[in-house]
Amino acid sequence: MDPDAVAKAFVDHYYSTFDANRAGLGNLYQEGSMLTFEGQKIQGSQSIVAKLASLPFQQCKHNITTVDCQPSGAGGVLVFVSGTLQLAGEQHALKFSQMFHLMPTPQGSFYVLNDIFRLNYA
Repeated sequence: MDPDAVAKAFVDHYYSTFDANRAGLGNLYQEGSMLTFEGQKIQGSQSIVAKLASLPFQQCKHNITTVDCQPSGAGGVLVFVSGTLQLAGEQHALKFSQMFHLMPTPQGSFYVLNDIFRLNYA
């Protein structure tokens, strides 16, 4: 396994899916998965997708600036992403950081065990 290749493929898939169809992210999470979104902890695939689907905008576009990754224990991969989030109709993009802990599945793919998202207000 090449952590860089896993991270790049995951990031491309995650943000293109998020921007086009947030509900489609459900299969990336499992019941033990946890999302911390701006300090709010949400556990389980259905609850995470419900949170993402309830965000107060319909359309957005992520522009990724950096993707850093490291292998983690048990075949996992830590992925740290920074970039901007452009909301439809808004003039200024929002800076964000997001960390994913990807874990392997028996089928040979990965799921998101941990997901931490923060807007950067600096």
